[in-house]
Amino acid sequence: MTEQAVTLAGGIIGGILLFVLIGITAYLLWKKFCCLLSYEKLSSPVKMTNANALFQDQPTSETQLKSTRSRSVPFIIPPTLHGRDWINLTNEEHVQEGSDPYMIPQSGPRSSFHSLAGAYVVGTINPELYKFPEDKSETDFPEGNIGRLWFSIEYEQESERLLVSLIKVRKLQPPADSCSPFVKIYLLPDERSYLQSKTKRKTLNPQFDENFVFQVSSKMLLQRTLKFLVYHVDKQKKHHLLGQVTFPLKNEALTDDNKLVIWRDLEKENLEPPSEHGDIQFSLSYNDYLGRLTVVVLRARGLKLQEESHAASVYVKVSLMNHNKFIKSKKTTAVLGSPNPVYNETFSFKADQTELDTASLSLSVLQSIKGEKAHLLGHVVVGPFMYTRGKELEHWNEMISKPKELVKRWHALCHSM
Repeated sequence: MTEQAVTLAGGIIGGILLFVLIGITAYLLWKKFCCLLSYEKLSSPVKMTNANALFQDQPTSETQLKSTRSRSVPFIIPPTLHGRDWINLTNEEHVQEGSDPYMIPQSGPRSSFHSLAGAYVVGTINPELYKFPEDKSETDFPEGNIGRLWFSIEYEQESERLLVSLIKVRKLQPPADSCSPFVKIYLLPDERSYLQSKTKRKTLNPQFDENFVFQVSSKMLLQRTLKFLVYHVDKQKKHHLLGQVTFPLKNEALTDDNKLVIWRDLEKENLEPPSEHGDIQFSLSYNDYLGRLTVVVLRARGLKLQEESHAASVYVKVSLMNHNKFIKSKKTTAVLGSPNPVYNETFSFKADQTELDTASLSLSVLQSIKGEKAHLLGHVVVGPFMYTRGKELEHWNEMISKPKELVKRWHALCHSM
């Protein structure tokens, strides 16, 4: 009896499992059949009035795509493209006539990706990305400009040669209608010898492209200053100075593989004779937002050196004073053996706007000889009415009236402190 009961139970369980398996198989077959039925319904002709209207003028053979796409995936025209005229492409696809097939229609908000894709076709180059910054050096001339000079410099360490290339000059302002310019090049402090370019006939924009060589040791190189004098030759063969450029070499990194191309605006010659103790030229600027007073020491001329030798060096000491009390001082680098040194060095001092009525600047030109105490060649003080008069007061007041602008002037040096 027990064996019969076990056999009966096993048969019942096996029958149930078989029934369940048959049911699962039938369900899967039914589901697959339903999916196939739905695809057949989609692949059947779709009743779309707008879509049919797009192709009603085209032959039937042309509207049937010859692509390898599956017939179970329908092609539906987006609503934004309904009612437009279309032409054929070689691949039997259709596109609106007179439009860019790659451009995405402007319909409502677009994502950043679509904006990028719609701007340029994939694989094309946007020329705007490859434009070099516009060189305005030949077009952007400030008011009152008397000309601009381009040159390049390079130093050969092994042969100790300074190579200077005179490139061009633009926008010259000659005293007459015609102009025949040439350029003299000096390597200061030597003002006795110079190199000269060829004369260019009847032009305000001469192109020189000439090379010049100065022999100078690497030890002395940074103490030297290039000076360009641009002249005009009139019909009587007289020379008229049109302008000059001075360029100190001390701030430049001159190496064999570093050729510097530089342009500078011409400056007028100071026709006034030097004062008794010489003159100094510097610029002043005040930034009221930062509370910063800036001094640019440019050059000096006509200095009365105690000993005219290369061992003597000349420098400028700039001191900020307040109520005649010393606040801070800074010095330029020393220039050897020249009565007309060029510096072009900038110094900044902290000065509150409320202090400008009591502050002043003292610029002292000193000569030092190795082993001796520095000797004062002359000095000048600029500041408010409390301390100065004349040109020094005018320079200070102009600086205050033109904030953030560099105001440049010459000043005569005096010897008494």
